[in-house]
Amino acid sequence: MEQIAIISDIHGNIPALTAVLDDIQQRGISRVFCLGDIVGKGPNSDLALDIIKKNCEISVMGNWDDLMNQDVDFEMARWCRGLIGQERLAYLSTLPFSIEFMMSGKFVRLFHASPRSLYERVQPWDDYEKRLSLFGYSDLCQEKRQADIVGYGDIHNAFIQHLEGKTLFNVGSVGNPLDLTQASYVIMEGEYMGVSAAPLNMQFVRVPYDIELAVQQAVEADMPAAEPYIRELRTAQYRGSVRG
Repeated sequence: MEQIAIISDIHGNIPALTAVLDDIQQRGISRVFCLGDIVGKGPNSDLALDIIKKNCEISVMGNWDDLMNQDVDFEMARWCRGLIGQERLAYLSTLPFSIEFMMSGKFVRLFHASPRSLYERVQPWDDYEKRLSLFGYSDLCQEKRQADIVGYGDIHNAFIQHLEGKTLFNVGSVGNPLDLTQASYVIMEGEYMGVSAAPLNMQFVRVPYDIELAVQQAVEADMPAAEPYIRELRTAQYRGSVRG
């Protein structure tokens, strides 16, 4: 069986990203997928992009990654865009919408937020039908078929649920977790590209990292909205709601 590490929502937090990649390497996992939002919110989007490009086999586009190539009047987006530079912006524009593959006889689809949009937010406590709809597809997806297993990022809140024989999971966030003050990622283990039924395991991993170093880097960068970002790192509470 093969292991795949799935990470998401780095948001320019290098201490967290480094800690997670070190943990992945120590486990001997060589295949790493990223579910987007490499940039934004944090201070080092440029470095995060370089590290992800080097270490991840595939990265999909997140909403913040998409914003970098949009004409938006948003201070943090403008600040990040200037930090990233044209070469990295060009790389962001090439990121695919989803990652789709067979594993141990199950069709797996991974994306940032939903199979329909980079900007549709679905929480674990949302309406049942809304959560169930994540197994569907749109013209943005590679294959026009229902998924057996769906993994996503965006909400910074790791969970797993079983809905009508299907498995829905969120990998949480590496750089801006909003459930626990530790970086989060998921390991899938099974027969990669295998079309026959076989064992398939999923492990949620929490990795402690130097939060105060991440805070120091945000302060030194003199970035916009540093105060709410720092508060989120220290408390794991979303700036817009105490419920993530």
